[in-house]
Amino acid sequence: MSRFALIKAVLGPVMRLMFRPRVEGVEHIPGDGPVILAGNHLTFIDSMILPLVCDRQVFFIGKDEYVTGKSLKGRLMAWFFTGVGMIPVDRDGGRGGVAALMTGRRVLEEGKVFGIYPEGTRSPDGRLYRGRTGIARLTLMTGAPVVPFAMIGTDKLQPGGAGMPRPGRVTVRFGEAMEFSRYDGMDRDRYVLRAVTDSVMTEVMRLSGQEYVDMYATKAKAA
Repeated sequence: MSRFALIKAVLGPVMRLMFRPRVEGVEHIPGDGPVILAGNHLTFIDSMILPLVCDRQVFFIGKDEYVTGKSLKGRLMAWFFTGVGMIPVDRDGGRGGVAALMTGRRVLEEGKVFGIYPEGTRSPDGRLYRGRTGIARLTLMTGAPVVPFAMIGTDKLQPGGAGMPRPGRVTVRFGEAMEFSRYDGMDRDRYVLRAVTDSVMTEVMRLSGQEYVDMYATKAKAA
């Protein structure tokens, strides 16, 4: 049994009992081949719930600090996150974005599922912020379809993204797969990248019901 299967078998029932996830539209995720899952990001536990509600293993980028802790808590976090599919990347500095993009491309070229939060960081206030164009570059470079998704209610169980989450119900809603083959060969056109990214974020907004803010979340946090 793989570590992913073991984690799902052991922690899946506990997570379902604690968060009582209502999953809608999971049939939109293709059963094989590369696919990008792109959604909103409300709080820390989003990255714990998403891999456990999908049948296929979801690989995603995470801060390398999640797997470098030496305490018992740090070791357990490293075991869990690398087991469910987190790939640690140092995202600080000018090369962090390139490393994350290349990692996602490699995952997709191997025919796997790659999860991404186009906002680039957790929402500071529960609203949906402008998406970064890395999502567009990934789908245009690899031809992988994009399945938009929405996390609903996770921020109510873990306000501020820190501390132990409290029990409650969350919803994970997946939309229909989106493909952008009409833009083949245009992964360096910034207008195309923005159009593709905005199309995905429009679907995420529809699924989540969030208010949209045409500003990057990092700028809002810094204000």
